[in-house]
Amino acid sequence: MKKVLSFGFINILSENIAEIIINNNVVITLEMVDEYEQFLTEHFKGDFGLLINRVNHYSYTFEAKLTIGSLEGLKAMAVVYYNDISKKSTHSILTTREVDNFNLKMFSGLELGWQTGIDWLNKELNNI
Repeated sequence: MKKVLSFGFINILSENIAEIIINNNVVITLEMVDEYEQFLTEHFKGDFGLLINRVNHYSYTFEAKLTIGSLEGLKAMAVVYYNDISKKSTHSILTTREVDNFNLKMFSGLELGWQTGIDWLNKELNNI
């Protein structure tokens, strides 16, 4: 199943894993975070994981950084990055939200990171 959003799309990969792909050159706002979280809340009734596929370049407003990843039921996030800019952007969010202690792991898309990320999410969700 694929859900088109105003700034990208969500692929439902399994009963408890969704992939998020943001369009190129988007600045993620608080309203966009609300849009994707509303869909995820309606679709997933229990615990779930996200595969964040950073195939495109995008950034976040400060307000979005403060709220992203706080959705109830979200138990694990795998971030697949393809360049150092995307990797540093993810580290920036982790630094900003250090007290939240996210269950997040990053994978290089240039080293089969997409499949490794899916495998890691399945393992994390099975351990709950």
